[in-house]
Amino acid sequence: MAVYFDHRIEAPDSSDVPFQLTWHSSLPILAVASSSPATGGKVDLYLQQGEYVESCHVVRPHQPTGLRWHPTKPVLAVGWDNGEVVLLTHPPGDQTVLPGVHTTTIKLLEWSSFGSRLVTGDESGALAVWKVDARGRLHGNHLVKHEYKKPLTCCIFRPSTPGDDVAMLARASVRGDERALDKFSWKGAPLKMGPQEGLGFFICTADGKVHSVDEYCKTSVLLSVEGSIKKLLYIEKTEALAVITENLMLSQYALGPEGGAQEIMKGKLSSKSGQNVDVVWTEDGLLITASGEQVIRLWDLERDDNYVLSLDETLGYERGEMINCVSYCAGKEILAAGTTNGRIAMWRMVVQSGSSRGDTKPQWKLQTPTEIGGNVTQLQWGSNLNLLAANNSNTVLILCEHVMSAHFSHQVAAVQLSPTQLNITQFHTGLHFSLQSDIHVRGVCVTKDSVTVWNGKQVTVYELSGTSLRNTGSFPCDSHVVAVHGENLYTVEPNRVQIRTPQGTVKQLLTFSKAEGNPVLLNVRQSYLVVGTDTANIRVFDLSRRDAKAHCSTKNLADQIPNLGALRSVKCNANGSQVSILISQVNGRPDHKVYFYDVEMDTVTHFDFFTGRPSSGISQEEESEKQQWSLSGHSPVSHFWDESEPRLFVCETVPVSSESILNSSLDMEHGLLLQDCSPRPPGMQALLALDVPYYYYSCKVRTEPVCVLHLVPHMVSRKALRDFVGLENCEKATRDAMLNFSFYLTIGDMDEAFKSIKLIKSKAVWENMARMCVKTRRLDVARVCLGNMGNARAAKALKEAEAEPEPETQVAMLAIQLGMLEDAENLYKSCQRYDLLNNFYQASGKWQQALETAEVHDRIHLRATYYSYAKYLESMGDKTLALTYYEKSDTHRVEVPRMLQDDTSSLEIYVNKMKDNIYKWWAQYLESQADLDSALHFYECAQDYLSLVRIFCYRGDIQKASEIANNTGDRAASYHLARHYEGHDIKQAVHFYTRAQAYNNAIRLCKENGLDDQLMNLALLSNPEDMMEAACYYEEKGSHLDRAVALYHKYHQALELCVTQNLTITEDLAERMTVPDSKDMSEEARKELLERIADCCMRQGNYHLATKKYTQAGNKLKGKKKYASCCYTGNEIIAMRALLKSGDTEKIVFFANVSRQKELFILAANYLQSLDWRKDPDILKTIIGFYTKGRAPDLLAGFYEACAQVEIDDYQNYEKALDALTEASKCLSKAKDASSGQQEVRLADLQHKITLIRKFVHIRSLYSEDASEAVQLCETLLEEPELDPAVRIGDVFGFLIEHHCQQGNFQLANRKLEQLQKLLPSQNVSYYISQASLVALQKELGIPMDRSDKIHISKEEDEVEEDLNMF
Repeated sequence: MAVYFDHRIEAPDSSDVPFQLTWHSSLPILAVASSSPATGGKVDLYLQQGEYVESCHVVRPHQPTGLRWHPTKPVLAVGWDNGEVVLLTHPPGDQTVLPGVHTTTIKLLEWSSFGSRLVTGDESGALAVWKVDARGRLHGNHLVKHEYKKPLTCCIFRPSTPGDDVAMLARASVRGDERALDKFSWKGAPLKMGPQEGLGFFICTADGKVHSVDEYCKTSVLLSVEGSIKKLLYIEKTEALAVITENLMLSQYALGPEGGAQEIMKGKLSSKSGQNVDVVWTEDGLLITASGEQVIRLWDLERDDNYVLSLDETLGYERGEMINCVSYCAGKEILAAGTTNGRIAMWRMVVQSGSSRGDTKPQWKLQTPTEIGGNVTQLQWGSNLNLLAANNSNTVLILCEHVMSAHFSHQVAAVQLSPTQLNITQFHTGLHFSLQSDIHVRGVCVTKDSVTVWNGKQVTVYELSGTSLRNTGSFPCDSHVVAVHGENLYTVEPNRVQIRTPQGTVKQLLTFSKAEGNPVLLNVRQSYLVVGTDTANIRVFDLSRRDAKAHCSTKNLADQIPNLGALRSVKCNANGSQVSILISQVNGRPDHKVYFYDVEMDTVTHFDFFTGRPSSGISQEEESEKQQWSLSGHSPVSHFWDESEPRLFVCETVPVSSESILNSSLDMEHGLLLQDCSPRPPGMQALLALDVPYYYYSCKVRTEPVCVLHLVPHMVSRKALRDFVGLENCEKATRDAMLNFSFYLTIGDMDEAFKSIKLIKSKAVWENMARMCVKTRRLDVARVCLGNMGNARAAKALKEAEAEPEPETQVAMLAIQLGMLEDAENLYKSCQRYDLLNNFYQASGKWQQALETAEVHDRIHLRATYYSYAKYLESMGDKTLALTYYEKSDTHRVEVPRMLQDDTSSLEIYVNKMKDNIYKWWAQYLESQADLDSALHFYECAQDYLSLVRIFCYRGDIQKASEIANNTGDRAASYHLARHYEGHDIKQAVHFYTRAQAYNNAIRLCKENGLDDQLMNLALLSNPEDMMEAACYYEEKGSHLDRAVALYHKYHQALELCVTQNLTITEDLAERMTVPDSKDMSEEARKELLERIADCCMRQGNYHLATKKYTQAGNKLKGKKKYASCCYTGNEIIAMRALLKSGDTEKIVFFANVSRQKELFILAANYLQSLDWRKDPDILKTIIGFYTKGRAPDLLAGFYEACAQVEIDDYQNYEKALDALTEASKCLSKAKDASSGQQEVRLADLQHKITLIRKFVHIRSLYSEDASEAVQLCETLLEEPELDPAVRIGDVFGFLIEHHCQQGNFQLANRKLEQLQKLLPSQNVSYYISQASLVALQKELGIPMDRSDKIHISKEEDEVEEDLNMF
């Protein structure tokens, strides 16, 4: 944030009234013309802070009428009302009077672009052109004089033409361009290199004429307008002239190549009548006017647009305040306006993100006013420092911009509010108060007990005592930078740093050699001082002793950093081991890197904000995921070390088109590591300091009143670091533990990270760390945190989220459980899981976002989202809007009647309005209410002809029902009517069955009632099955055999149709198509028919039915061959899978043996494993044979393992299990490893199991020979790692318990039993111990019988169990 320091000019005579002022274009020199009743007129020069230049003082008894600076030299042209023109030179004050050409008031003074020409003009119309040398001195008499006979009003030089590009001409010459060659030869025009000075200009007269004067001073009339010309503007982009008259008529003229002008636009500018109008023209084609109104008016000539800017009372302006004058600063893009109430209003141009100047209409943001008093009549920006001069009718003030000073140290913050006022905040006491200084503050430095301010000429020290400030010392000092440590002040002067007391007494000098340069930067952190010089050297001093001692040797950064121009800022960490540096490049631009000097290692590293990566350091996994905010294109503006933690560093950067971003990094032993990256909070002005657990910010100035009860003032605010949210008031031990945890977590050392926080018991700490896991995306750490929090619900939700493939969705679920909804939303968006984002919005009640997401990204759930929103609206009582969304979800036919069932009138209105299938529901409702007439009406609207026929049949109106069925042809209505006729009118029933295409019912009625004539037609219309039935009917009846033959013929056509059209032949259809033994069809024809059916079934994959038909045809061998031939048809796998679904084991084994393909052997073996192969040795052998034939040793090994496990679990037969595992090991060793080493792991695991089982088998066999040795080996076996499931722990304990019971040692047996129950709380111990031993234990020790048989209820699988001892 910046403020404007106002410096009142040191006028020699306070009675002088200033009325005109002008800045030099590049030098900070201001010329002021004033009048005095005693002495007449005078012109004085002033410097940047209003210092009066005594040598440059011009006094005349006449009034000055014009001031114009030379464009490059400090030469001022002054015109007087008696026609005199004086050239005043700064600083000597030489005055050169031009020869007397003018006798009346000077109206024109204008320099050419390079200053080699000066044009003067007077009220009588006389114009003179003067030549000036390179030093700004007059060269002889005037070059030319013209008499225009009318008062001259304004003059502008035509801009110079660009020079020739020599390099481009040379390349063109090489290519053979003749025009380019002529430029280099004597034939062509002389070659003009570099920019050329334009010597032609335009002159305006009071009669409205514009004259053009060329470079040879020849004049001609260019154009003429009505009225006197007030302002003349040249638009360089379009080479046009803009003319503004006294009546504020604006005209634009296009200039022709031959010197003519053509009008292209004309319009009237709005203004307040009777007021003097101040007109400003910008290079971007913007015309700005102020005419004593409450607004300023802007015309964009390029876009042909106009608008106004007004004052805002909420920012401190008064109602009715008028604007007198305006001035625009192109360098800062600020528009300044002076008001009648002595205020200066400033609008800053704002360019929208993603657009450039010139593409869109500029936006202007009004700033808070600067008050100077009086009535501001004139404003002007000037000099290369962009200074603003203001005339308030009494005096002239110079305003220079200054970035507000701020400093933080020892929980004390100071922020500058105005040039002389600071806001002081003591965070350890919660107090805040203001400091009013008697100097313009250009810098401030605070400690726990003092506030030091300076302005480059004087230093003042204030002592803090409660809420009061006491001036303890003030002394003159030219140091532009000051640092404070304890009772010592550190100031700079050429080649040394002075250590002073608060009263200014010099206690010690820290000298710098000429090569080391002059100190220009100071910074103190704890007991260390770092000094930066103008030659890019840095030195660090130790201040812990009485005298400052060098902490390291001088480091020249120019040797380490390429393209280094100058140091911008240097900061030291808390233990003096690191120095951070910001620099400017040689071209003056800020560098986009922050550099670090390691004092102990004497090395320089950097972090590049364009790439977002350090120059060195360990690699960080998921670095791209952790950087949620892209660092590309940023540039650092400020940097800070933590007040006490030497590893923690923070840097504030300014991106190209968004808010500033904070980047917190960890440095030292492991290089530079990015820990966090976050946007600057809204309402914050800039980063002020870092002091764990807070960031400290200076706030933007607020205009609303601030409550005095606030502990933290509005000018300073603090925000907890990401790792310390919720732990702001934690004790030092917890804070140090969290810092260590963050550091080790950043470098990836999880063991050290958990060691640092394992003793913390606070749930708040664990919850804070769980929140941090959302940022770092460390779900493994989050699970531990949730366990220590005791948040079982969150742990369960996180476990269920692991089924999602994207890691972001799992982190989002964690964020939801912790209440971090914004983070969850961003995570769902980042992984583009819009379905989950949609559900998240719905659960959060953000229905508009849910609808937008569904409509744009998740359209597959759009209707479901509409439906859910409709249900929500219904629950909220908004039935009108709910009705709309039920319609959008296409569920209104059911949901709307349900919703409105208690409001029948509204429902009836809705039904009549909708004209949709809801008619049917409404008709059914009316029918249930016995309102059949209304029901008929709505059934008809719904075109539900079945319901119409049904009701008419119910009412006995059969004729009406018949009309509807005949007219509509509705099959359902015809079928219902046929059923109704079937009881009393067979012919009508047959008719309507035919219309319903229920031919089998019609054929049935014809056969039952002897309607042979109709039967033939119906059979021809029906399917082959009905044709065969009808043919059989005619054949059995013995009449109409010709019809039977015809139907049999049609039947063959039907079969042909099934073959050609690939119509599926079901088993029932095949049986109907199979002709029984008949004299009408030969045996060969019958066999051919059956084989054709079988072939069709084969093509359709119905191999079982095909085999059956081949067998019926008498070709059993062919049937088997055909049945097996499917393995060569390309459908082997499909055929086998079909057989597997049928579950016909015999056919599956047969098919696999016939096909002889390894894939089918494997499928068959897999299927056989699902059977009870344990009780059927044949199946067991078949499985082994099939896996062997299928060349699948890995699968066979798995089967052997399963056999071994069965022997252990069901029979406790470890001997057979050992044999099976041995076979499995042999098979697995033969298998080819195609899984990147997984087979070796599996084989090693298998060998480990074999070893354990072999030991247990040996123990059991040894028991009969040496029981004590066997028991000792058994105890040793229990200590083996990963014993179970190779050898069940229960079997080993059961062996020991049986032994102790046999030996009569029941106490030891009982202890073993208790150990077993603790190890296997959910299993019945009787599985492992014989009933005789349990009875003996009960009898000897009195143990209840149900103790050993007790079945413990297992814990839920999703219970969260965390063992912190593992860390």
